[in-house]
Amino acid sequence: MCGIVAVYNRYGIPVHSEQILGMTDVVAHRGPDDAGQVVDGHVGLGFRRLSIVDVEHGAQPLGSAENGVWLVFNGEIYNYKELRAWLQEKGHAFHTESDSEVILRLYEETGEQCVTYLRGMFGFVIWDKNRDVLLAARDPFGIKPVYYAETATGYMISSEIKSLLASSMIDREVDGQSFYHYLTFQYVPEPATMFKGIHKLGAGHMLTIKNGTLKIDPYYNPTFNIDESRPFSDLVEEARSVLLDSVSKHRNSDVPRGAFLSGGVDSSSLVGMLQKMEPTRTFSVGFDEPGYSELELSAKTAAYLGTEHHEISIDAQAYLDELPNMIWHMDEPIADPSAAGIYFVSRLASQSVKVVFSGEGADEFFGGYNIYREPMSLQWMTSLPPGMRKLAGRLSERMPDGMKGKGYLARGSQSLQERYYGNAKIFLDQEKTIVLPKNLSHEYGSAREVTGPIYAKAAGYDDVTTMQYIDIHTWLRGNILMKADKMSMAHSLELRVPFVDTKVFEFASKIPTKYKISKSSTKLLLREAMKDFVPPDVQSRRKLGFPVPIRVWLRREWYGWAKELLETSRVPWINREHALRMLEDHREGKYDASRKLWTLLVFILWHQMYITRSNLF
Repeated sequence: MCGIVAVYNRYGIPVHSEQILGMTDVVAHRGPDDAGQVVDGHVGLGFRRLSIVDVEHGAQPLGSAENGVWLVFNGEIYNYKELRAWLQEKGHAFHTESDSEVILRLYEETGEQCVTYLRGMFGFVIWDKNRDVLLAARDPFGIKPVYYAETATGYMISSEIKSLLASSMIDREVDGQSFYHYLTFQYVPEPATMFKGIHKLGAGHMLTIKNGTLKIDPYYNPTFNIDESRPFSDLVEEARSVLLDSVSKHRNSDVPRGAFLSGGVDSSSLVGMLQKMEPTRTFSVGFDEPGYSELELSAKTAAYLGTEHHEISIDAQAYLDELPNMIWHMDEPIADPSAAGIYFVSRLASQSVKVVFSGEGADEFFGGYNIYREPMSLQWMTSLPPGMRKLAGRLSERMPDGMKGKGYLARGSQSLQERYYGNAKIFLDQEKTIVLPKNLSHEYGSAREVTGPIYAKAAGYDDVTTMQYIDIHTWLRGNILMKADKMSMAHSLELRVPFVDTKVFEFASKIPTKYKISKSSTKLLLREAMKDFVPPDVQSRRKLGFPVPIRVWLRREWYGWAKELLETSRVPWINREHALRMLEDHREGKYDASRKLWTLLVFILWHQMYITRSNLF
């Protein structure tokens, strides 16, 4: 994995080599093995390399002044050998064994359509001097990040926001609408970021700058095409074949590989398939708090599969000590406590390997979240006349907090679009009027402005499929894959996600809902397809998630730290008095405010680091 930067001056003024160097040095963790740059008049490209494929000859930027085409590329292309053979038949000569050169030759053959041929995870920039075109692209599901910003003199592109900030050409200012959405989603939905003027290139999108004008176009949109005609047994066989193929393709590297292993079916299935192909090293993380660790389950699975197993357990102080580093590497506030698990297990794995497999994406593609069973549990209420449902909603409003049935009536009284914003919903819009200072409480658009257009595209899907579609376009790319990339790259570790693959989704998109969800289980088809690769108890185990004991720690070990942070904070975006009341109510056990508190605390730490601090670099 690597770090890339690009600078384009629309006025034809030459880019300075020192600027490129400063922007790449700040992301040296993404590529500690090598560095390179090319400055071609008003365009500059920079690169930091983590050597994975063609270690000896895969240096970048790749290209030549003779052809006038240059590439910087972050990621892995899993079908590059097939593409290479096809391009050689077309008459293209290759000088390396790298997948990077395949992208370059593919661009020479197909132009901007090159991105549609690629199977993999990527963010890349191509500079074509002869056409005066700068092309950037991000993979179909957003595994790899790409950021861009317009400056007074042109545009900049990078793998991480901190590269853009290191240019000193962008003011560090909070985007108010982004903060408002962050309070709901616990991350900033793309294409926005928490920084005013800095944007994410959307998953499955490409960006072109021609004659000084920037244009963004989609090239891939994951859609469901459910096929009710095929029997369960046929789909089970195809699922097994598709997943084995994906795991095999993802094995390509010239450096040692390993895999993350939790107590669940996703990572266990990956390790089980991988172990059939090669001896595998596995890595697990847990927390030093009763009821918050899957280490025992992971160790049992590793022993059953015969892997070389390594594990680490984290206590409250170790988590807190590393929290500033995690926030620094994340670029933006992402208030998912489980990000720490990836951070610590990546640090452990990086001592032995340079590439790891991980199970992200299986839940979104195969129907793995327990919340996907909610439409079944609410079925009798959603079948009631609208008037009766509204009456149930009003009744829930009169019930005291914590009363059994209150939440059920509230959810059942709402449509799916009203109640489901994706896998996380921290603050409701009406709650934000209390969380925000009074002068900010009514300025911004509702969270439904994010999900509304996605729901419109999902028209015609059943409720479960619609929820998957929402999560693929929000939760997966904004939270799951973002924290996986940033927390692994913090330790110069390449993380690969074989479930998040276009061929896997092409298959998963056809699975009928009845083969994904039942009243008692999730991922029905996947569990059946993987039963020969995992221990019997894992095959039937319900989804545990990745529990982190912030609820407990905020009442005990972290209480003093959280109170001091809230009391001394001068962040203008948060009603400090309300936040302190929440903390006291949480400590006294009146209700569980841990996720809401964590969302605010992470933002405060991020704001102090990225906005308030003058010596950021």
